[in-house]
Amino acid sequence: MNREVFFELVELKAKTASVLPFLLGICFSWYHYRNVHLFYVIIYFIAMFIFNMAVDILDNYNDYHHAKEGHDYKEKTNIIGRENLSLSMIRRWIIWMVVISALMGIGLSIIVGWPLLWLGLYCYLIGIFYSSGPKPLSSLPLGEFFSGFTMGFMIMLICVYINTFDSFQWTVSNLGSIFLVALPNTCLIANLMLANNICDLEEDEMNHRFTLVHYLGKQASIRLFVGLIVIAFVSIVLSVVLGLTPITMLLTILVVPFVWKQSKLFLKEQVKTKTFICAIRILAVGALAQVVFFAIGLWLK
Repeated sequence: MNREVFFELVELKAKTASVLPFLLGICFSWYHYRNVHLFYVIIYFIAMFIFNMAVDILDNYNDYHHAKEGHDYKEKTNIIGRENLSLSMIRRWIIWMVVISALMGIGLSIIVGWPLLWLGLYCYLIGIFYSSGPKPLSSLPLGEFFSGFTMGFMIMLICVYINTFDSFQWTVSNLGSIFLVALPNTCLIANLMLANNICDLEEDEMNHRFTLVHYLGKQASIRLFVGLIVIAFVSIVLSVVLGLTPITMLLTILVVPFVWKQSKLFLKEQVKTKTFICAIRILAVGALAQVVFFAIGLWLK
């Protein structure tokens, strides 16, 4: 297996969905608590990244096995069939990645406290059952919610907890503050899944995958796509107004023209090979802008 095939197998191009919420969690921790446990968050980052790769490999593995006969998804679309990858090798990689990341997480839980274990357990269950089992979450009208909530909010929450475990308060106010700051990424990550399902609607239905797009219809799903982008930017402004993020976060509005341009391209046609990249670009630029302008605010302060 060459590097390009491996990167596609683990869907490296979509890793901004996990890396940038992690960095936002570091910014939030320093802004509100003036504390970052660098060694602990590095361990968390490595474990998170390994598990994220395992989940994406598992997604491709399950999609390969669940594909129905009558079209060429297995042979020409799925990376495992297209590159004739060894299924036993894929299974070994998944097992070892999950085990290694889980052991790292359990070890970290012993140090920072057992709340991390329960937060991590939730993430592992969502990651595994996202594409596994008789009714995978990704084949139900729940995929957008769980992908956005887990990667947008939970990754950030865990990062903040690890950095502040000795003073973290499990209050509605505290969790609500973190959720509002995480909401833009939550919406944009959910949109990544939504855009994928819009593009794959016909293929998903042939494979008996009835996603949110199947129930809403394509046009309503496209309107939801735009609505989530609007919510993302409104929540950025609201977080500044409430004092949860530095005023420099308002500079994130500068990327709105780029986001609008990419949105128009996607609204014009929803083709996986042509315009799905628009949703990836929106997430990458939007999430990166938040981290950069949050960091600038920390530096100025």
